[in-house]
Parts: sequence; structure tokens; C-alpha cells
Amino acid sequence: MHTVDAAGLKIGDDHPPRIMGVLNVSEESPYDPSVYDDPGEAAAYVDEDLIGEGADIVDIGLESANKRFEVLSAEEELDRLHIALETIESVSGDAVFSIETRYAEVADEALSRGFDMVNDICGFADPAMPTVCEDRDAAVAKMASPPNLERPGAVEETDWAARKSAEWAAEADYVEKVYEALKQNGLTDKTIVDPAFGGWSEAQTLEDDRETFRRLREFRALGQPMLVSINRKNFLGEIADRETEERLPVSLAATSMAVERGAHVIRTHDVAETRDAALIGDAFTERANVATEDFSLSRLDVRSTRQFRRHLAERGVDPEVVDEWPTYLLEIEGLTADRRERLTAATADAAASVHLGNSNTVLLSGDAGSISDISTRLRGDDAVMDRLATELDNVL
Repeated sequence: MHTVDAAGLKIGDDHPPRIMGVLNVSEESPYDPSVYDDPGEAAAYVDEDLIGEGADIVDIGLESANKRFEVLSAEEELDRLHIALETIESVSGDAVFSIETRYAEVADEALSRGFDMVNDICGFADPAMPTVCEDRDAAVAKMASPPNLERPGAVEETDWAARKSAEWAAEADYVEKVYEALKQNGLTDKTIVDPAFGGWSEAQTLEDDRETFRRLREFRALGQPMLVSINRKNFLGEIADRETEERLPVSLAATSMAVERGAHVIRTHDVAETRDAALIGDAFTERANVATEDFSLSRLDVRSTRQFRRHLAERGVDPEVVDEWPTYLLEIEGLTADRRERLTAATADAAASVHLGNSNTVLLSGDAGSISDISTRLRGDDAVMDRLATELDNVL
């Protein structure tokens, strides 16, 4: 799992879950407690209710993303940007400031004047957005979305037959389309993926959101940190039969589950409570990641054949080489060519398999007994392989 550095804030498996608090400077935004048009009042809200309650990131929206409202142009967003800039200049607390925008022009201006990262709800529909973020060395949250600046999150409205194939479009389910939408127009090294929870289009259903949540671990195959925005969402409220103002408990329950399933950033209006729930999810999450000068070892989060195949495909391994998922799927990177050959040889006659992926990536799959057997075979007169053998034992 790649770690993203957002203006000094590390985001990834080896770091605590990060909380993204929300501020809106858009008069049409529906959630009143977070809407301000006065920079002084907005700054006080950020200091007291966001940073003061534990927010690591403050996400500032210039317009409502609600599909009922007309989309602002880049020029109209730029006209509102001064409020956001005056706000962050007045904030006394320490946080990473994120600008929510779909326009590269707005992102560039915001990043040049004090913002640290971008939250793009249109998923790089503006083709210049990745370049702007890379040129500014800025982290960017990319929400799954069709390549359409006016239809954020409307994954099912994408012409997938044209973008992929008619056969793929006919067979792909909603989550597969969300996954593919995240890959559209690529990912930067500092991209944080967002699976797009919420009613972004008339075609999207509450069951679509629930299925995305059930399969959240699949998005880890992209190798980038993940952001989820599930605070008081309808797909949770319907389960408990609660209206928006009564949905905090279900949101907190889902937050812990989201972190355990692989989320690294939680976007929320309820900062203090969400922070606590995220910490609980993190405390009871089992993931193994080891980095040395000679190699890195990660236990990939795999709970189904579908997830297993997803990890293989993203790492350049033919998913058809396996019939079912193993107990362990380990990703090893950084080994020299001769050490990769030695690892491959150690799997001979073992109930495990090794797959050579992109670049110098090795995927090792098997059960506890076979991994332990390989560990024993690796031990010898090579200190690096001895260390790898020890770390393999530690994973079991």
C-alpha cells in the first residue's frame, strides 16, 4: 500500500486514520452547521469545531455538490475562492487544507495561495487536474466519477460500452464500474481514492452504496490510500430507520468498519465522535507491513476469490492462474533478481505459489504451513533472505 504525503501528513497503512472535517462557503449547501460566508466566523468554526475536535484535514467546498443545484463554472468558483483563502489565513490551528473543486484552474490558484491538497469529486474529468496536482506536489482525493464535469459521481451514466467494451458493460456490476471509474484518466503518486458514497445520480441506489461498502476491501488493490465519506448517509439511515439528525450512531459504527476494511481518511461533519470511532477500527485491524533497506513485505487484505483476482490483475499477474483465494497473499518488493529467483525456487514442491508481477513485485500465496515451509528453505548464508524468512514467520 502506497503512503501519500499530504503537506507532511502521512496517509496510509502505517499511519493512524485521518479525519477530514468539512467547511462549506457555499450558500446553497444543505448542511447548515458547516456553512459560512464570513471568513472570521468560518475560521472560528474551523479552529473550534474541526481542528479543535481532532480534524487532520479541513476540506473547504466552494459550491454544493448536490445534484439538485446548477454546477458553478470555474469563474464562479474563483469568485468565491477569496472567502476560503481569507478563512485559512485566519485559522490559528494546524491542519492540512483541502480545496474541493472539479476544475484544474481553481485547484492551481488555491494551491498557489495556501491550500495543501485537492478534493476532486469529478474524478479528473478536467484532464489538466492530475498535471496541476503533480506540478504542485499536492495530494489529491479522486472520487469515482464519469469523465463529465457536470455529473460528479454518476458512475452508472458513463458509456462503458465505449470506454471499455460492450461485453464488459453488459456484465459489470455497480462496484466494478466504480472501480473502473477510479482508474479513468489515471492516478498520481499522491492520489487518494474515494468510492463515491451517496446519491450522486438517479440511477444510484441505496443497495449500490451498501454493496460498495461490503466490498470496500477490493479498492485496496489499487494500491493507494482510500477516503470514505459516509457521514449520516441514506444507505446507513435506512438500515436503522433514522433521519439525518439521528444518524450519528450508525455513522460511527460504519466508520469503525470502514477503517477495518481499509479506509485511511474519513470525511465527516462530526469530527470528535468520528475520530474516536476511527481509532477503534484501527486498533482492531490486522495488517502486516514491513520495510527494510533491501525489501518490503505486505500482507494484502484478501477475503474472497474476487479480491484475490483483483490484486493479481493490478500487479500484472493473470488472474486465471488461480482457482480460489489462499489463506495468505503476500506482496514482496525490492528484492534483487537473484533473490527473486531464490524465492521462486523455494516454492518448488510447496503448497504455495509465487507470481512475478509488475517491476520487481513478487506475490506469494499459500496457507500457513506452506509459507512456514518456504521460510525454512530461505534460511542460509544470505542475511537479507534470513530477514525475509523471519518476517514471513512473523506474518503467520
